Amino acid sequence: MRKLGRFLALLLIAAALAATLGTLLPRPLWPAAAAGEGTRHILVLKNPIHTDIAIPVDDAVRRRFRFLVEAGIPADSPEVRYIVFGWGGRAFYLETPTWSQLKAIPVMKALTIDASVMHVDVAGAIAEPHPDIAGFDIGEDRFADLLDFIAASFQQGTGGPIVIENAAYSRFDRFYEANGHFNALVGCNTWTAAALRTAGLRTGWWNPLPASLGLSMRLYN
Repeated sequence: MRKLGRFLALLLIAAALAATLGTLLPRPLWPAAAAGEGTRHILVLKNPIHTDIAIPVDDAVRRRFRFLVEAGIPADSPEVRYIVFGWGGRAFYLETPTWSQLKAIPVMKALTIDASVMHVDVAGAIAEPHPDIAGFDIGEDRFADLLDFIAASFQQGTGGPIVIENAAYSRFDRFYEANGHFNALVGCNTWTAAALRTAGLRTGWWNPLPASLGLSMRLYN
């Protein structure tokens, strides 16, 4: 038991050290050259364990993601101001709509390895400032790169992105099969960080939690 206790203590210390270094070490190491005026305002939305990216919509964005409307997401509604994208573990995402429904198996899969899904929702106007919302201005070229990154995260079938039937939290969101596998090291927040780097922003080297991602974004952008 003592050996197990020491091992667990060392594991916790190593995890804390990795998270700290992953936050304080910027990625990329050096700022990118300025790429013009930031004309697109994107948002990062967070809760205690998860982050999403909210993309401002216009006609071009609606056309790019027109498959969402075909699945029942009202992305073409005039009230919609943002499409919200998140990547995560299939079991945890689908089986844990609320904390009261937390189960052991989805948690175990999230800590080991699981298939991934994309969750897509829509939102109207989002008020800033807010402690759970961070906004960033990026240029048109970087905005296009970000849309490419998000689109590439959807697994493609013969008819396009594969919607998961009977999987949603409300009438306005849907889940899709995604590329990649989810685990404790490569999770929803590392996906968000990679997307933000594609958009020309700097993150920490490894950001497994919203708190570390948010701190690194404040430090380096």
